[in-house]
Amino acid sequence: MAGPQSPRRLRQYAFVAVGVIAATVGVGALMASDHQDTPEVELNPRMDINDIYSFPGAGGTSTDRVTLVMTTSSPMAGTAAQFDPNLLYQFKIDNSGDGKEDLVIQARFDGSGGYTITGPVAPTSTGQIGRFVSGGNSVTGTVGQSANGNNLQVFAGLRADPFFIDLDQFFKILPDRRPATGPLSVPQTQQATAFRNPGVDFPRPFNALAIVIELPKSQLVSSTATDASFGLWGTTSR
Repeated sequence: MAGPQSPRRLRQYAFVAVGVIAATVGVGALMASDHQDTPEVELNPRMDINDIYSFPGAGGTSTDRVTLVMTTSSPMAGTAAQFDPNLLYQFKIDNSGDGKEDLVIQARFDGSGGYTITGPVAPTSTGQIGRFVSGGNSVTGTVGQSANGNNLQVFAGLRADPFFIDLDQFFKILPDRRPATGPLSVPQTQQATAFRNPGVDFPRPFNALAIVIELPKSQLVSSTATDASFGLWGTTSR
């Protein structure tokens, strides 16, 4: 992922749910994205999950590596954004196909620049209530820096938002989705039925807080089969 963008003046944009591939390795693509699209998120931006990504890892000494990424808190500007120490950030993994988490990876922040990432490990509870886990792999690090341990390579910090959308054109296609305030609230004199080619990468100037974890795929799946798959989603909770 690209490094953080240089400081820019924050503007209030309403990012809407549109298509982006957040595919798990070995599982079909899930088309979804969620950037600042509810009033609750406007009031609690650090709780906002933008996107979840999964893709083959860098490999290193093993080809059985998977990278998991969660981006939060977008849009934002500058380099002063911080993770909320009162939030529990979780990757949830379903490797049995029942739509319920069999494993979790938890990220916690101490408010002083440190973080701890634990898992994958069986969850203490499933569903909407998140509880801290015990046991499993654990890696500690400093926000903005990578850390290694227990066969995990992790990073947590500010990165350029990798999501792509031509948002100006989107609101010409679906003008009823336009926000009530801010620069994009101005009605467009022209309507459209399709995106531009090439499109304009509207989120490019903005940063997001990213949690990145690379680990062996074998730690996530329940089978040694080469086509073993898993489902992945992310949550934040207080």
